[in-house]
Amino acid sequence: MKKHIIGAALASLLALPVLAQNIAIVNGKAIPSSRAEALKKQVEQSGQAVTPDIMAKIKEELIAREIFMQEAKKRGLDATDDYKNQLELARQSILIRSLLADVQAKSAVTDAEVKAEYDKFVKENAGTEYRARHILVETEDQAKALIAQIQKGAKFEELAKKNSKDPGSGANGGDLDWANPAGYVPEFSGAMTKLAKGEMTSSPVKSQFGWHIIRVDDIRDAQLPKLDEVKAQISQQLQQQKLAKFQDELRAKAKIQ
Repeated sequence: MKKHIIGAALASLLALPVLAQNIAIVNGKAIPSSRAEALKKQVEQSGQAVTPDIMAKIKEELIAREIFMQEAKKRGLDATDDYKNQLELARQSILIRSLLADVQAKSAVTDAEVKAEYDKFVKENAGTEYRARHILVETEDQAKALIAQIQKGAKFEELAKKNSKDPGSGANGGDLDWANPAGYVPEFSGAMTKLAKGEMTSSPVKSQFGWHIIRVDDIRDAQLPKLDEVKAQISQQLQQQKLAKFQDELRAKAKIQ
């Protein structure tokens, strides 16, 4: 009797590694634990902690999927053209994601590259910033009429709200917030930088957008973020540029007929 008990215990131990490879068996079909690990990684990548309760839900999800899969195959749905096309598209998406992840891992953005891009940003944006307002209208006559009203005491902000065709700034009384002159079209920035704090253009300024009346509310030295504040953003931007370059190079090599 004792010998039989020992034999049964050994048989149970030998079966453990096999059972450990599967999370369940549905109608004789095993669900490998690797599928649970794959779903677990997806949950972790979303930022959610994988608790025992989550793992139990993952198991139930995989069991439900297996049941549905078996029924779909019974109905012959896995032989349809629609299924095969969708499967191919899914396969492509997975491979492409893996490819891009591989490229990203092998061409990681370095601190030196981030610093170089930041220095370029600083060079392009250093200098003076202007807090300006403008009123944008269709014709020169409209602009002249508004300038005359302002000179007689009308409020610039109110006229901007009522008359400016720039929807972004018009609703805010023409306010363009702080900006480097390089961010504007040459005609606009040229007229703006000639104004002192509190001054307004005495004649309309023409650009590709229409006719502007410009007022400078304040002037200051450029307020640029520190490297640490934008490092992650710059790194992401550079990584996207590398991926775009990789894609362009592949397409240039491809023989497309």
